[in-house]
Amino acid sequence: MRRLFLLLLLLSASVQAAQSIDPAVFQALQAAQAAQQKGDHAAARSALKGVKAAAGSLEEALLWRSRGYLAWAEGDNGRAIELLAKALASGKLDKEVAASERLNLARLNAVEGRDAKVVELLAPVSAKAGEDVLLMLAQAYQGLGQHDKALPLAERYVQANPAAAGNWLRFLVAANADLKRWAAAERWQRQLLVRHPEDAGQWRQLAALQQMSGAEHKALATLRAAYTKGLRFSERELDNLVLLASSAGQPWQGARLLSALLQDGILPRTPAREERLGQLWWQARDRKRASEVFGRLAASSNNPGHWLSLAQLELEQAHWNPGLEALTRAEQAGAGRSQVGPWREWAEGELAFERERPLANTD
Repeated sequence: MRRLFLLLLLLSASVQAAQSIDPAVFQALQAAQAAQQKGDHAAARSALKGVKAAAGSLEEALLWRSRGYLAWAEGDNGRAIELLAKALASGKLDKEVAASERLNLARLNAVEGRDAKVVELLAPVSAKAGEDVLLMLAQAYQGLGQHDKALPLAERYVQANPAAAGNWLRFLVAANADLKRWAAAERWQRQLLVRHPEDAGQWRQLAALQQMSGAEHKALATLRAAYTKGLRFSERELDNLVLLASSAGQPWQGARLLSALLQDGILPRTPAREERLGQLWWQARDRKRASEVFGRLAASSNNPGHWLSLAQLELEQAHWNPGLEALTRAEQAGAGRSQVGPWREWAEGELAFERERPLANTD
């Protein structure tokens, strides 16, 4: 309401500054202004009803403007946008009032999610924009997927205002991460961390960015530093951090991080985490480490699935005898012949071929 009151004062100033205003229009505008100040929208609407102005006149623009703000006050944003846009496009409003209309029209479009219109309205005035305009424009560019245009605006503001609100820093982190500019995202995240050193979430976010950049050693160091400060993360948060690497196509980094978290005791060892570790090494094509993990799991659990995984890993490395032995253990643990048979047939065939190969070379 306070903002609307100030806008109505601008309307009054615009009317009074006009050298020639139709008395009927002037009275209607004044009556509508007084009614809106009291919150009586019906009276304001009645005051403007039936008032006409010559096409292309200042009076017409002022009536559009007054009706636009009334529609806004009543929650009809679509109608408000339509009327204020017509008033602004008329070219009849003085420079100061037009600048205010442009900003408020952008606000309305932003509320309605019309990002392209926000850019159209605010891009021409971005060079001298204040915080309000810069933030709206940056968010609109981001909504359009034009992060390369959003970032310079946000960076410009934050650099000029080191104490800028945290939402600016969070925006810079998110936008840089969307563009996979990990170093820049990490730099802005560190600024957030300086502001909130006791917030475990800020440390976790920093570790996640480092993980996504492939620097799992830095992510681990960040988590260790947080633990040294006495901060703690939930097991779910740390598990998700590991899964983040896998979903980003970085199983090797995920395996390295999970292995270190288990070794340091930051995450407790469980069969499920051991299995995930083996799968990550396997996805990373480090079959030797994957075999070691599944070997431990199979020996402790006697799970046929673990024995089958171990068998497949050994056979993929052409370790025929260990692979066949793992297949036998899988069958003894309950694996079906349909699961074991094809692998055994292939392994025994390869093993027989290798045994015959020296004889073939002597012929």
